[in-house]
Amino acid sequence: MDTLPPATETDRRNPPPPRRRRSWWLWGLVFVLIAAAATWFLGPGKTRAQSNAAPAAGGGAADGGRAGGTRGGRGGRGSMPTPVAVATARRGDVPVYQDGLGNVNAFYTVTVHTRVDGQLMSVPVREGDMVHQGQMIAQIDPRPFQVQLELAEGQMAHDQALLANARLDLARYKTLLEQDAIPRQQYDTQVSTVAQYEGNIKQDQANIDNAKLQLVYARVTAPITGRVGIRLVDPGNIVHASDATGLFVITQMQPIAALFTIPEDNLPPVLRRLRSGAVLRTEAWNRDKSKMLSTGRLLTVDNQIDPTTGTSRLKSVFDNRDNALFPNQFVNIRLLVDTLHNQVIIPEPAIQRGSMGAFVYVITPQNTAQVRKVAVGLTQANNVTIKTGVNAGERVVIDGAEKLQNGSQVRIRPAGAGPAQPAAEDNGPGGPAS
Repeated sequence: MDTLPPATETDRRNPPPPRRRRSWWLWGLVFVLIAAAATWFLGPGKTRAQSNAAPAAGGGAADGGRAGGTRGGRGGRGSMPTPVAVATARRGDVPVYQDGLGNVNAFYTVTVHTRVDGQLMSVPVREGDMVHQGQMIAQIDPRPFQVQLELAEGQMAHDQALLANARLDLARYKTLLEQDAIPRQQYDTQVSTVAQYEGNIKQDQANIDNAKLQLVYARVTAPITGRVGIRLVDPGNIVHASDATGLFVITQMQPIAALFTIPEDNLPPVLRRLRSGAVLRTEAWNRDKSKMLSTGRLLTVDNQIDPTTGTSRLKSVFDNRDNALFPNQFVNIRLLVDTLHNQVIIPEPAIQRGSMGAFVYVITPQNTAQVRKVAVGLTQANNVTIKTGVNAGERVVIDGAEKLQNGSQVRIRPAGAGPAQPAAEDNGPGGPAS
């Protein structure tokens, strides 16, 4: 085992320097931090310098753009007034409607049957024609009934002759009885014979009337005024009074009815108005509510509520003079229940909703937008009644409200026009492009 030499006095006085550690990564980290700090401090200054230099180079054009921007008011340096469309709140009457779905029903629908048996000879009306009550619409062969009439008339003439002879004999027997030339029994028998012939005459008259009635029935007439449907039997067929299928179906078109339903919760105000004797107006609209077909009046309310749907059926009647309503047609019914008078009315698009509830933007005389909380009343069509929050004559924003804040400067534009285009400075110093 080797041994170290003992330290000398010189070695004790001059010890060796300490051994250096490798710390190059530490210096690299410091360099990166210094470079990042220099970039952070020097970058914004350079940017600000360039931005400040740009207006100086632009000259008068930059000043004009800044002047145009400051005309916007509160929107900030260089901002433009927000273009909005407005409407003026007004006072007026608002109708209160109840809407319901319904179907048109004919007041009367009649299936026309023949009342006598025979061959269908002719049909003098066309399918779809409007016919009047009493108008002939079909002809059954009348010849058999004409023959029956002639037979009845012939039998009556025969019985009338017998009756006349019997009455002459009765007059003779009466004279002979007064002279006691014949027995009383012979006279009484002749009285009975005369009465018998008189009975035959009445029976013959009934047969004649019956034959005439059959002739009337052979001429089929319209029982009501209405529209003829598709023909169910063609001419030439033998028809019977017992046939299940009739000749025609006639539906009454004027007036015509409509059955519709409303929720049971909406029924009480309707009943109150009916009990007070009011005549409630009804309107029939087409399927998509784009066209009003006819106007009428409420006729009655059903006597019970449907428990499966929670609705009540109502019946309305329409004059239908232009035949716009057709049986079994689907319609939307609007029932005018009441009219609210002297209400503040604004267009429905003016209503905005947020965390504060319903509100509108009211335009002040200085053309700034002011947020106003409102209490909304009735909504009908495109109008809304306002209970509190807006007064008649004030202007409210109906288009462009999504870009507004409380106090925003606005510019009034016509309703339906698009938003304003950027000003001239957006096209460069040379002005707008030609």
